[in-house]
Amino acid sequence: MARITLAEAFLVDLIPKVKRTDAIQSFKSQETIFVTLTDSDGATGMGYSYTIGDGGPAILSLLQRTLLPALMGREAEMIEQIWRDLLFTSHATAVGPIMALAQAAIDTALWDMRGKRANLPLHLLAGGAKTRVPMYSTEGGWLHLEPAALVDDALAMREAGFKGSKIKIGKPTVAGDASRLNAVRSALGDDYEIMTDANQSLTQPEASRRLDLLESLNIAWFEEPLPADDIAGHARLNRQSRVPIAVGESMYSPGQFADYIAAEACGIVQADVARIGGITPWLKVAHMAEAHNLMICPHFLMELHVSLVCAVPNAPWLEYIPQLDDVAAPMARDGGHALAPTAPGLGIEWDHAELAARTAPGSRFTVQEGKL
Repeated sequence: MARITLAEAFLVDLIPKVKRTDAIQSFKSQETIFVTLTDSDGATGMGYSYTIGDGGPAILSLLQRTLLPALMGREAEMIEQIWRDLLFTSHATAVGPIMALAQAAIDTALWDMRGKRANLPLHLLAGGAKTRVPMYSTEGGWLHLEPAALVDDALAMREAGFKGSKIKIGKPTVAGDASRLNAVRSALGDDYEIMTDANQSLTQPEASRRLDLLESLNIAWFEEPLPADDIAGHARLNRQSRVPIAVGESMYSPGQFADYIAAEACGIVQADVARIGGITPWLKVAHMAEAHNLMICPHFLMELHVSLVCAVPNAPWLEYIPQLDDVAAPMARDGGHALAPTAPGLGIEWDHAELAARTAPGSRFTVQEGKL
């Protein structure tokens, strides 16, 4: 085995090409935090995580001051041990998004290095369940869009081979949500999946008021109806609903998913590989869900999640929200299906010149073994 001798980190701000709004926020930018690791044999790996517009410098600071110095000299293949040790290196900041997002940048870099060293793509390295997965699109379902625009986008996506679309809900009235969903269902018919996402915006009574509507339209799932820390509320709603309750993009540890599953508070889990702290904990959640006969349908980061959903048997969907097209080669697709990358490691073909040009001034730093 080889020890880690060098780390480099930097931030690239990627601005969405379309307006993205939901019931509680706007996606201002993707502050993308990159970590590149080099070991004593010269092997390298690059990983990343992200914010939706705030907090990137705090993640970089935690990496620079605490986590990357603690990584120096560690055996690169001891990924489980490294993940646990780094968590306890700064345990007072965990569980939470800043710590999880910082760990994710490191953990994904380690898995990228492992795959390149083994000459295996991530979907095989992490399990090897399939080589392709159907996609649903979220990019045309944002809350500010009028029903006609939702319909036009869903029709275009179906024509491109997509199997479903996600529509944001959480309008001030049930009627406001109903008009959006009815328009799409009427135009697309019964064989096109429609997912919904309230982005934690509703009270339990308001979420309950929407259940009959969602069931009547055969909605695929009801995502984040309540604040993520309201496990009891989700459990009550899950007992009421015949539409699966989906949670997870705003959860930051496997233990939080374990609590939801034990409380029978969800029907679908949606762990985000960056927000949960990397590939290592993501796989734990995926297998936990499988053991409870639940699906995992991860949130965002399609270029990274494509390999993970192809690694496990209980991941039937990939969410389509393009974000890396300016700094990486497009993800491989066959119509409405995403194809697992075949290149070793994460399988993302980065445009390093474009990354360098877009790096935020003053954000790049290195940490080297034996040097302060």
